[in-house]
Amino acid sequence: MQLTARTFASDRLSLSRRILNGCLLAVALSALATGHWPLTTLLADDWPQWLGPQRDGVWRETGILDKFPEGGPKVRWKTPIGAGYAGPAVVGDKFYITDRILDEGAKNPQSGFGKNVVNGKERVLCLDEATGKILWKHEYKATYEISYPSGPRCTPVVQDGKLYTLGAIGDLLCLDAATGKVLWSKNFPKDHGAIMPVWGFAGHPLLDGDKLICLVGGPNALVVAYHKDTGKELWKALDAKEPGYCPPTLFTIGGKKQLVIWHPEAVAGLDPETGKPLWTHPWRVQSGLTVPTPRLDGDRLLLSSFYNGSKLLELKGAPVTPKVLWESKSAKSGKGETPNKTDNLHAIMPTPFIRDGHIYGICSYGELRCLKTDTGERVWMDLRATGTQKTPSERWGNAFLIEHEGKFFIFNEKGDLIIAKLSPKGYEEISRAHILEPDNRMAGRLVNWSHPAFANKSMFARNDNEIVSVSLSK
Repeated sequence: MQLTARTFASDRLSLSRRILNGCLLAVALSALATGHWPLTTLLADDWPQWLGPQRDGVWRETGILDKFPEGGPKVRWKTPIGAGYAGPAVVGDKFYITDRILDEGAKNPQSGFGKNVVNGKERVLCLDEATGKILWKHEYKATYEISYPSGPRCTPVVQDGKLYTLGAIGDLLCLDAATGKVLWSKNFPKDHGAIMPVWGFAGHPLLDGDKLICLVGGPNALVVAYHKDTGKELWKALDAKEPGYCPPTLFTIGGKKQLVIWHPEAVAGLDPETGKPLWTHPWRVQSGLTVPTPRLDGDRLLLSSFYNGSKLLELKGAPVTPKVLWESKSAKSGKGETPNKTDNLHAIMPTPFIRDGHIYGICSYGELRCLKTDTGERVWMDLRATGTQKTPSERWGNAFLIEHEGKFFIFNEKGDLIIAKLSPKGYEEISRAHILEPDNRMAGRLVNWSHPAFANKSMFARNDNEIVSVSLSK
């Protein structure tokens, strides 16, 4: 038989795959027999969107250290960038982040509550994951007139060679992830008549099948689904005076996939294919501060806000009829966010966790709290995680919780990375290392309010001046 170059290449690829599959089968059989997987067979993980691969704040990669070495984890690289609150996304050998560069002579206000007109550019950056070298950048004009105007807020979304970013004043972009070429774009105020939120657009976009679902805030277009490849509007739904900041979230409720949208007037469940409302629970939240990602525990939905505190809703029935199981004393009044007046959890930014009948989250003034899920009763509180133990009155004290193999990696506003165990017995700190200097002054103190990414056995974190990657490999 005559062997052409094509058939030879095909046969060689087929043989290679058979050999690889045979090797993997041998490794798998060995692992089953011994109960141990060789570290060389462990695959790296991506962090392609807000809160990671499954959008739940859980890091599932293996081969990760249990305690930091003396002097802290090894720094892989540092790269100068501009300012912003947006967290990074990591896919394969690429790293994506958005930032903002001020025009010459432009200055941000001293206070985060200042709303001066500030001229500058938002940028989308692609870096080499291994070295931190900038591979390409795309920039566009972005004039801010919002509070806390450091830069973009939303973590990029990466899938199937496309990159989606949302800027602070409503610029939604779809780019070629390899080159940075813009494939399509939208502007929420111009295209949908969206009202600019006080703190800018901050609802991380969500990919679901062919749909890119966004919190927009236009008339009868509070939430909009676009075709991910073309930008064509597929559906729009709901209406509210302001959109809030909570990202669209997918859950399975009553055996059916539902899109949960929490905005300052209500929380609602929608059919993600059509946008049709399935249920709603009215709840007027002060200052539009619907921020933390909702959490589902069985058929119970947890929501938490700075002023109004928390609610636990039971979502049962066909159709679903929300029932309040418990709520903070200030849930209706919107008053009482100070530590001496709070009874359970008043989260401002970080997403809480529900584990083994208990809730763990950062409260209004930097207190890491544990609550009983069934009742909302506080079990304990601790200030060490946010680094505010010497000044417990630090308003908006912040730390992000990332679960990993029964422990938590906690990255706080001081730039410290902590490994800790959280249980009903209390906060048990295992290890702590200072990773990055806090340099944002808009809170009245130096803070770092950007959620890190965890991928390739590393952590990636940014402040207003640089990105750093540190190794967390055993």
